[in-house]
Amino acid sequence: MAGLEIHEAAATGDYDSLEEYLKHSKIDVNLKDIEWDDRTALHWACMKGYVECIRLLIEHGADGCARTDEESWTPAHFAAESGRQHALRALFAADIPIDRQNKYGDTPKRVAEIYGQHECVRYLTTAEEEQAKSRKKLGIDEDSDEILKHSKK
Repeated sequence: MAGLEIHEAAATGDYDSLEEYLKHSKIDVNLKDIEWDDRTALHWACMKGYVECIRLLIEHGADGCARTDEESWTPAHFAAESGRQHALRALFAADIPIDRQNKYGDTPKRVAEIYGQHECVRYLTTAEEEQAKSRKKLGIDEDSDEILKHSKK
């Protein structure tokens, strides 16, 4: 499938190639890979923990709340499953909601608990509270995938 070069670059942490594809190709940054449960390049970068690739993808408009097909996982779910706290921090710093539920009602924090990622659980507990306060302050519905811009000011 054309365009999956960004998925491979994100999954391998090849920042230079990813940057080149995003700048000079007409590849949709949110292209879903149908052979891998509709994962986007951001899902792969979060799963592998490549923070610079995460930042680059977000700068180019990657949807931080993109959902996979079967489980309805966000990039934060993949980061939590694999214990990539620095990836979760990158999503949080970009004001991306990191507490969205999958189709079974599990948040990334719950996924981290299931997989024994204790550092991620501690981090997500604090981060979720901060994002809840920001949503309330900004008048954003608690179930919204809206990016929490200006929430830390």
